[in-house]
Amino acid sequence: MDIAIAAEQPLVIVVDDDEEIRMAIAELMLSIGLEAACYASTRELLAEPLPERPCCLVLDVRMPGSSGLDLQHHLVAAGNAKPIVFLTGHGDIPMTVQAMKAGAVDFLTKPVRDQTLIDAVTAGIERDIAQSAEREKVRRHVDRFKSLTRREQQVLGEVARGRLNKQIAYDLGISEITVKLHRGNVMRKMEAASLGELIRAWETLPCELREAPQT
Repeated sequence: MDIAIAAEQPLVIVVDDDEEIRMAIAELMLSIGLEAACYASTRELLAEPLPERPCCLVLDVRMPGSSGLDLQHHLVAAGNAKPIVFLTGHGDIPMTVQAMKAGAVDFLTKPVRDQTLIDAVTAGIERDIAQSAEREKVRRHVDRFKSLTRREQQVLGEVARGRLNKQIAYDLGISEITVKLHRGNVMRKMEAASLGELIRAWETLPCELREAPQT
């Protein structure tokens, strides 16, 4: 398979200390055309970087060493919060609430129906694809924002606050014509076709960038 194509193929990552369960889930995923990678522990999984492709993790909650919840917390702290479907034979309400608040797709009790697991994994993969697309959109907006001059960034910030050209000119101590020129440059560099599109792009920027032009 072409490497570029393979990189876009969804992957299901199964982490369970029970080999029989790992193999059963892998075979189930294969039956619907999804590739699965199996690990016996969270340590084994973390020994290598997570693949750069759409994926969903299927984690046993209770395992020797680090638990599935520990892995979830680790990934969230590392800024790599992949969608997770938890499987457990010992689930309780507080544990479920904890996992769901941290972003889990679902929390299923063993034995789980095949279709229930398939539905949860499919939802996880769709979420990961959507989140990856959103991260890429934000990255493009950040790159474009950084291509603006300091003055253009200031003008963009003022426009996003709903300020009129004459107000921006007064605040920045420049002429209204200069403000219009900066606005034109901002629209072009941010690749925004309308004011609404420009403001939506602004709103996706990290807080530290949106606050910087005002300082």
